[in-house]
Amino acid sequence: MRDGALRLAVVSDTHSAPHESIGKLLREARPDAILHGGDIGDLAVLDELAAIAPTLAVRGNIDGIANDLPDEMSIDVLDGPGGESVFRILLLHIAVYGAKLRADVGRRARAKGARMVVCGHSHVPFIGRDQGLTVFNPGSIGPRRFRLPIVFGLLEVKGGKLELAHISCETGERWLPP
Repeated sequence: MRDGALRLAVVSDTHSAPHESIGKLLREARPDAILHGGDIGDLAVLDELAAIAPTLAVRGNIDGIANDLPDEMSIDVLDGPGGESVFRILLLHIAVYGAKLRADVGRRARAKGARMVVCGHSHVPFIGRDQGLTVFNPGSIGPRRFRLPIVFGLLEVKGGKLELAHISCETGERWLPP
């Protein structure tokens, strides 16, 4: 945490082969922690990420060997070290159909007191709202799928305000849909 801001890097769908620039880009972003939304592949990827910042991860549908990883987790975002919870994130791999949150995921998120769902799986970068929840898919930092961008997410909380963004692994710049 710097300047009272909390910055989380959010990645997903590495499929054992994260983009070659991700280490450099994450170090430049200086996240307080990294969230991985599943489909990790080779678990050594988590060690590489943890060398940059503390890393929390959930199992994706290709992660059959990752028995120590949960299928989902709740993460409290705090207002400063030892501060009050600002909001709760539900992190899991599969959560949406297109731009719509799955009904069962919405129910679980609300039951856990989450205000945001962070997911992976589709490789499609997405920021939206559905069922009263913020939905954030960081896209994929693994091998290109179809014509989708290779991007990761940044989540920053400062002064009680939340900012979400996608960063291109290919340019290092903020990515916006065409």
